[in-house]
This record gives sequence, structure tokens and C-alpha cells, in this order.
Amino acid sequence: MEPVETLEVDSPQVACDGGGGALGHPRVFLNMGEKKEVDCPYCGRHFVLKKGAKAAAAH
Repeated sequence: MEPVETLEVDSPQVACDGGGGALGHPRVFLNMGEKKEVDCPYCGRHFVLKKGAKAAAAH
């Protein structure tokens, strides 16, 4: 089994489509909320907020 990919991101809101074009999965939008990380429920990609990145402003 392949290890889960970890990606550092600049925003607590991310989109994941599994990569690989047609070999990926439906695009999902994920929000870290109060945490600084989130996993894609389809492919398991692990998104981590970069150190020093700011959370989005509340509306």
C-alpha cells in the first residue's frame, strides 16, 4: 500500500480531486475549521496548514 501524500497549503480551505485527471475522484472542498490539518475522505491526502499561514477571515 502506498503511503498517504501530505501537502502543505497556505489556506485552511482546500479542494482535492485525487490528482491524476480522470484517474482521480470527484472534487471535494475541505475546511480545516479550528484544526490545522484535514484528510481527504476519498484518497486520504493529508493537508497541513503551513506554519505562519493565516486562517481565512470570518464573515
